[in-house]
Amino acid sequence: MDSPAEIRAVIVDDEPLAREGIRMLLAEDPEIAIAAECGDGPGALDVIRRLRPDLVFLDVQIPEMNGFEVMASLPPDELPAVIFVTAFDRYALRAFEVHALDYLLKPFDDDRFHDALRRAKGHLRLSRMSDLSQRLLSLLQSYGDPAAAATARARGGGGSEPPAAAGADGGYLRRLAIKDGCRVVFLSLDEIDWIEAADYYVQIHAGERSYLHRETMHSVEAKLDPARFVRIHRSAIVNRDRIKELRTQGRRETVVVLAGGAELKVARSHREKLSALR
Repeated sequence: MDSPAEIRAVIVDDEPLAREGIRMLLAEDPEIAIAAECGDGPGALDVIRRLRPDLVFLDVQIPEMNGFEVMASLPPDELPAVIFVTAFDRYALRAFEVHALDYLLKPFDDDRFHDALRRAKGHLRLSRMSDLSQRLLSLLQSYGDPAAAATARARGGGGSEPPAAAGADGGYLRRLAIKDGCRVVFLSLDEIDWIEAADYYVQIHAGERSYLHRETMHSVEAKLDPARFVRIHRSAIVNRDRIKELRTQGRRETVVVLAGGAELKVARSHREKLSALR
């Protein structure tokens, strides 16, 4: 049986013990090969440019250039998948804005590390599948086989244009960075059922879990794609794909029933937004 494709990783941290800890955890995974280690920003930039690794564990506060400056110095086509590793939670939102895959807060336990690594490996597999589909599509088109090319396009989700870069989605959020105790959770919007106002916070309901996120309802709503999320009340935003049923109660009251069973009232001023669902 063929072995899994190797994932080449780089560890960037100015603390030797921190690098050793990550190295030991990665050594447990046969899919990971450590390509290099370094302890400062310029060294990280040089290694990434020369070796083109798949994955980088990047400390934020490193000498001469911080982790964000390292990322900003690389063109988009040279950016690897990045997991930030730091002792400070104040950089979490910025890490999310530059599309980091995860944000590990020191000290973290082995389970949290392996959870981040699993997420990174899944992301890289999907990226490689997309690249392969695009190469196959180009090959089929060059041989003038439109039917086969259409099949490859449908399976790969591609077209004659290359895949859109991360964030090229009209400026709307693709996921939320939520501080949950001593860690930061990156929650895909596809996981969200509905969002509930809670004073200066919002409560994000995702399956059996809920997360308190420090942001106002108005601010969150402005960042969400209205084609995917709809506000039905001053205190509720719902994922359109989670709406299972619209129910009328009495003469004036409408209730949204979600796939998970939640029942939410629709304000009269917001009913028109749901007309397209009927």
